[in-house]
Amino acid sequence: MTTPVLREMRWWDIEPVLQLEKDLFPEDAWSRGMFWSDLAHARGPGATRRYFVAESPDEDGRIIGYGGLASAGDVGDVQTIAVARGHWGTGLGALILTELLRTATAFECAQVMLECRVDNVRAQKLYERFGFEAIGFRRGYYQPGNVDALVMRLNDPSTSVRGTEING
Repeated sequence: MTTPVLREMRWWDIEPVLQLEKDLFPEDAWSRGMFWSDLAHARGPGATRRYFVAESPDEDGRIIGYGGLASAGDVGDVQTIAVARGHWGTGLGALILTELLRTATAFECAQVMLECRVDNVRAQKLYERFGFEAIGFRRGYYQPGNVDALVMRLNDPSTSVRGTEING
């Protein structure tokens, strides 16, 4: 398997990302409008968001993952991160998370927050490997399934990516 190519997400990526989103998160998938809104804040001076897609060179550039980060002041927030089912366990999630943490460092974020479904243990383990710690819960955060979110925080994201290689 060839290493996926990460690049900035553009408006023409929204449709393939939505297909992946609906497959992975059928109950609480983001809408087209949510992606459009966030991408509108990801360009130009004063940008507060950055989104990436991962393309598979083995599958004619098909989008196999994506992730996004928003910043407000010195706090970053992982908005979304997803990997196509056929690529689970390949290191793609770590590749995307590494890029999001590099972005947080570039945005001069002192800490990064995220919410993760309490039943998504696989994702929680990834975040813990990067130094995120559980700090609380948001009851009924994921709707309409009424699933709780585990709130996680990483202090000083620059220490989690210092010296790492993006190699899938």
